[in-house]
Amino acid sequence: MRLSIFWRLVLTYLVIIAVMTGVNVYALLQIRTLAGLNTEVGSHHHPEIDSAKRLLTSLYEQVQSEKKYVAVPAATFLEHFDTESKDFQQALQGLLTREASEPEVRLLKEVEQLHQSHLALFQTQVAEPGGHPLESAATYDARRDTLVGKIASSLQQYIGLHESRIAVGVNESHASSVHAESVTRNLVLVALLFGLGMAAVASYNILRPLRRLQATIQEMGQGNFRATLDGQAPRELRELGDTVKWMGTRLQQLDDIKSEFLAHVSHELRTPMASIQEGTHLLLDEIPGPLTQDQRTTLRIMSDSSRRLMYLISTILDLSKMESGMMEYRFVPTDLRRVADISVNKIRLLADAKQVQLVIEAPVERHWVRADSTRIEQVLDNLLSNALKYSPEGAVVKLQMVPRREEGLLFVNVTDSGPGIPVEEVPHIFERFYQGRTKTRHVSVGSGLGLALAKKVVEAHGGRIWVESEVGKGTTVRFILCLTKPGMLT
Repeated sequence: MRLSIFWRLVLTYLVIIAVMTGVNVYALLQIRTLAGLNTEVGSHHHPEIDSAKRLLTSLYEQVQSEKKYVAVPAATFLEHFDTESKDFQQALQGLLTREASEPEVRLLKEVEQLHQSHLALFQTQVAEPGGHPLESAATYDARRDTLVGKIASSLQQYIGLHESRIAVGVNESHASSVHAESVTRNLVLVALLFGLGMAAVASYNILRPLRRLQATIQEMGQGNFRATLDGQAPRELRELGDTVKWMGTRLQQLDDIKSEFLAHVSHELRTPMASIQEGTHLLLDEIPGPLTQDQRTTLRIMSDSSRRLMYLISTILDLSKMESGMMEYRFVPTDLRRVADISVNKIRLLADAKQVQLVIEAPVERHWVRADSTRIEQVLDNLLSNALKYSPEGAVVKLQMVPRREEGLLFVNVTDSGPGIPVEEVPHIFERFYQGRTKTRHVSVGSGLGLALAKKVVEAHGGRIWVESEVGKGTTVRFILCLTKPGMLT
C-alpha cells in the first residue's frame, strides 16, 4: 500500500521529532547527573568542612579558657570551658550522626576519644584536694598540647578528606560535562544529518513523480496526447496523473476529430480546386478565346492563388497521413546532392529576383542516404523557401552537407541571414500552424505547416531536426540522415 503525501510528511516529521526528543532526553539526563554532583558537593562536603572548622575554633577556645583557669582559678573561666566543651561534643556528635563514610567516622571517633582524654586530664589536674595539681605546669602543658595537637591533626585530616572528595567530584563533574557536551554535539549533528536525509528522501519521493507528471504534461503540450505517467507515485499524484491521462485522452480524441476533419475537407477541396486550376490554365492558354491584358493579369493571380491553395491542401493531407501512420515511404539509396540541386533550381529564379545568392557546400564525392527522395525533396523545398523568404536582398542562403562516416551520418544545414527567431519561440516552430509572434516587413505569413511536415519526414527517416537561431543574425535549420551505400538498403 502506497502512503499518501500527507502521511509521508507526517511520518517524516514524527521520526525527526523522535530523534530530536531522544537527543534532548540524553542532554537532560546529563544535566541531572551534573546537578546531582553539584548538589552532593554543596549539601554535604562543604557543610561538613565548615563544621570541622568550627570544631577547631571551639577546641582552641577551650584551650584558652583552660589556660586562663589554670592560671587564675576563677569560676567564670571554668564555666566558659564547660560550655565550650559541651558545644564541641554536641557538634562532634552531629558530625558523627551525618557522616556515613568509614574513614571520616574513624577520624571523628578518634577526635572524640582524644577530647575525652583531654577533659579527663583537665579534671584530674584541677580536682586535686587542696588545689594542688599532681603534675607540674610544664608536664601538664606538654600532655595537653599533645592531645590538642592530635585532635587538631585529626580534624585537619577530616577536612582534607572532604576537600579531596570535593576535588574528585569537581573533576568528575568537569569530565562528565565535557563528555556530555561532546556526545550531545555529536548527537545533534547526527540528528541534523538524519533529519536532512529524511527530508531529502521525502522530498525526492514527492518531487520525482511531480517531475514525471510535468514531463508528461510537456509531452502533451508538444502534441503527444498519448503520454502517460509511469512508475509508482503517492495516491494524490496518482489521482492527478489519472486526471492528466483522462485529459490527454480527450485531447487526443479532439485532435483525431480535427485531423479527420482537415483530411476530409482537404480531400473534398482537392477535386474542385484542381478543376479551377485546370480551367484557369485553359483560359490563360486562350483556348476558349483571346484575352485582354487585364483579364490575363486577373487569371494569373487566380492561378497563383489556386496553386498555393493546392499546395496547402496537399501539405495538410500529407500531415494527416503521417500522423495517422498511413504515409508510405520508399526508402532507397539516394544521392542527396542530386536532390539538393533539384530543390535549389526550383527557387533559383525567385532568388535571382530578390538578389539572394544560393550556395551549396558539399564534398565532391557523392554521399548516399537511405531516404525517400520525393519526401526529402519536400523537406529541402520547405527549408530553402523559408530561408529565401526571410533573407533580405543581397543576402546569402547556404545549403551545407557534412558527412561523418565514422558515425554513419550526414548532417544537412540550411542557413539564412534573416531576422532570426527569439529563444522563447524556438521550441514551438515545429508545431502545426505555428507562425511566431515576430513579424518581418515585406514577408508574407505562411501556413505554419512546412516545418511541421519537415519534422515528420526527417523523424520517419530515423533522423533528427532542430533549429539554431540568433535574433538579428539569422537562422540555421539542421537535420541528420543515415549514410548508406549505392544499391544497398540499411
